[in-house]
Amino acid sequence: MPDARPAVPVLKFVAHSRRVLALAERFGWLPGARYTNLRDVKTVPRLGFLDINWKRYDFRKHLAAARATQPYVTVAEDIVRYDQVDRILDQARELSLWCGHVIVVPKSPRVGREINALIPEEFLLGYSVPTRYGGTRIPVSSFTRPVHLLGGRPDTQRRLAGQMPVVSMDCNRFTLDAAFGDYFDGETFRPHPAGGYGRCLEDSLRNITRLWESYEAPMEIALWRKLRAAA
Repeated sequence: MPDARPAVPVLKFVAHSRRVLALAERFGWLPGARYTNLRDVKTVPRLGFLDINWKRYDFRKHLAAARATQPYVTVAEDIVRYDQVDRILDQARELSLWCGHVIVVPKSPRVGREINALIPEEFLLGYSVPTRYGGTRIPVSSFTRPVHLLGGRPDTQRRLAGQMPVVSMDCNRFTLDAAFGDYFDGETFRPHPAGGYGRCLEDSLRNITRLWESYEAPMEIALWRKLRAAA
C-alpha cells in the first residue's frame, strides 16, 4: 500500500541583516540570529532560529536570549567530547523551557556510535554540514532520526537530505557569495548574469526554496506536528 502521509515541508532559517531577513520571508523562510546579536530581529513577531557562538559559547547569555526571544528553535552547545553529554543535555532541557524545540549537535565520534541511546528523542539531532570551517566526523548513516542541517552549501544540504530525515535547515552561505556577485542557480554558485547584490540574494533564495519543494522527510509525522505547532 502506498504511503498516504502528506508532504512534509522543511523549515528554512537564515540569520543575517534585516534586508536578507525581509527577502527570505517572501519565500517562506523564518528569521534567525545569534544570541550575541539580536539587533536585526528586534521587530520580528517571533524569532525562528536562535543560533549560538560556537567558538566562544556562553550558556548564561544563550539562556537569557532564549528567555527573551522564545524562538521556534534553538541549538545547544556542540558535543565534541563524550564527557560533555550529561551537561549539554541538562542545558538543552533548560533551553527547551523557552523555545519550541532544541537541537543537539553530536560531533564526538564516540557519541555518534550511541546517538539514539544517549540523546533523548525529545531533541532534534543537529548535523554540522562539513565546510572549510568545520563539520562533524560522524558518519551520515548514524543520523536516523529527525535532523536539522547546520550551515554549509545549499546543494550539499539537499544531497544530505537524501541520506537522512531532514526536517529543518539554516543557511547563509548564499549571502557570502552575493557579496562577490555570485548566486546559487539551483545546482551551484556562479556569477549572476545581471549582477547586483540584491539580485544575487533574491535569486539564490528563490532557487534554494525550489530545491526543497519536492522533498518529503521520511519520518514520523507526529514529531513533525509537534515542531510545527511551535511555529
